[in-house]
Amino acid sequence: MPRNVLISGGCGFVGSHLVDRLLRRDDLQKLVVVDNLWTGSRDNIAHVADPRLSLRIADAESFAADERFDEILHLASPASPVWYMREPARTIRANIGGALNLLSLLRPGGRFCFASTSEVYGDPMVSPQPESYRGAVDCTGPRSSYDESKRCTEALLFEEQRVSGLDVRVVRLFNTYGPRTRIDDGRAVSNFVSQALTTGVLTVYGDGSQSRSWGYVDDIVDGLERFFWRDGIEHKGPLNLGNNREISVVDIAKFVCSLVPGSRIEHYPPVPQDPTNRCPDLTLAKRLLPGWEATTGYEEGILRTFEWFRRQIAGGGKSAATS
Repeated sequence: MPRNVLISGGCGFVGSHLVDRLLRRDDLQKLVVVDNLWTGSRDNIAHVADPRLSLRIADAESFAADERFDEILHLASPASPVWYMREPARTIRANIGGALNLLSLLRPGGRFCFASTSEVYGDPMVSPQPESYRGAVDCTGPRSSYDESKRCTEALLFEEQRVSGLDVRVVRLFNTYGPRTRIDDGRAVSNFVSQALTTGVLTVYGDGSQSRSWGYVDDIVDGLERFFWRDGIEHKGPLNLGNNREISVVDIAKFVCSLVPGSRIEHYPPVPQDPTNRCPDLTLAKRLLPGWEATTGYEEGILRTFEWFRRQIAGGGKSAATS
């Protein structure tokens, strides 16, 4: 049966990779990308010539359409603290307001997919973090606009599932990185790579011992594709997707330094409420997605990201999205 699909945030980092996967589908009749280009870029989908794709420049929370969609994928939100801490109200509107508005565009019986985040676990007191862990989030903290709007959107969707039978799929993504990240994104890998290629000075906050599970985008999008539409999974979520190999921030910085002779690390005071660790419990993912895992090591993933950033900077920021 032909499917009409909407993806919000489709010009963003992860969203644009999902656009590529969606366009591989034989059952896809139309793909509407809704993006206000706040943190996304037209360049991320500039390589697409498929006539089934239509780009609408609009906020997810106010986008209007006469048609209804068989599937909606909601990814319209900044994911970098640099961006969401700068405009907290806008971040909350994108997540919660976006979900409320987009639900009205879903046809009866349609599926609503949401990209949530490991940030819902806050600064976790258990490691690795299973989906059942309720987290340690400070609703008054500087990261709360993102953490809590993701948590609230999850609550909205699961309550809609409970009261109206909404077909929902919710994933929690862990520290995804790779090509098509903004040069000024502000998260660790993109920060380190862009700094190494420009100033040569990499900024590490605190002693850098805080650990993360770095998931290369191709691996993560493999999991999203299988969970959101390909494998016919009945589980609604939440589902952790990420790499369960923890690496410290300072070790990532040291590896990036090794790629640019003469670059160096400078330490700055710790960022308030920066989580000390982040690692997904992938037990459920491995059961639901047999054979799936994040196989790309951080060394290989960072090398690919480094080369993409290098081309971006050399080209004055022009798109290298076909890489």
